[in-house]
Amino acid sequence: MNHHYQHIYDSCKDHMHSYVLAELNDGSQFDGIITGLDNEYVYFAVPLEQDNGMPREYHDRQFGWGGGYNYPGFYGYGGYHRPRRFRRLILPLAALTALSVLPWY
Repeated sequence: MNHHYQHIYDSCKDHMHSYVLAELNDGSQFDGIITGLDNEYVYFAVPLEQDNGMPREYHDRQFGWGGGYNYPGFYGYGGYHRPRRFRRLILPLAALTALSVLPWY
């Protein structure tokens, strides 16, 4: 491993399960939580975009994300189901150029 690759690997390992700002070789950036790491790839949970500031419960009911009766707070069989808030992103370690830890709030 070259020095830069080792530095990125160590940085990812040190910040496992942390909320980070990642910068890629092409200059793009994204924020997410590091959920896994191996010798070739780093795994992230990346937040999904919110929908126009509309309250999440309204959006979920209006567009049928929950099944059954849709009682707020009910998560049992046939009830209201929470939609996903994160998607998985897998990147080669070689694509990362920098990581910065972000606060959770």
